[in-house]
Amino acid sequence: MDYAKHWRQKAARYRLEGQRHRTSGEVRFPPQSPTLAEDANEWEPFNLSGQGELYSFSVIRQAPLGYDQNTPYPVALVKLAEGPLITAQLTDCTEADLSIGQPVEMVTRRLKDTGGKDGLLIYGYKFRPLLNP
Repeated sequence: MDYAKHWRQKAARYRLEGQRHRTSGEVRFPPQSPTLAEDANEWEPFNLSGQGELYSFSVIRQAPLGYDQNTPYPVALVKLAEGPLITAQLTDCTEADLSIGQPVEMVTRRLKDTGGKDGLLIYGYKFRPLLNP
């Protein structure tokens, strides 16, 4: 198990931490290392609000290994209020509860249980329909 990888991704998974361009105000998620053409100081850490709307969604009925105990489950493209479009699993809802353009909010939920003797539980962001739109 790659503990270091999960530790490095903690900020993006738990707080939806992205980056904002200091000059243009553009927001990106997930955070990226600067390209060769960029100054390392052009982008600053930026916490996204976790608010957005359902851009598109689908229901997974045959999940990859390790996620099959949760089937069926909805996944979505979420358009965040700050602009980025991200992929996420939806929770606390059924397929019948969902519609394009619906307001959603980020919640922290368990993503995976690695099992075995290490017992690593991996948490991260999912989205749910807004409780009080």
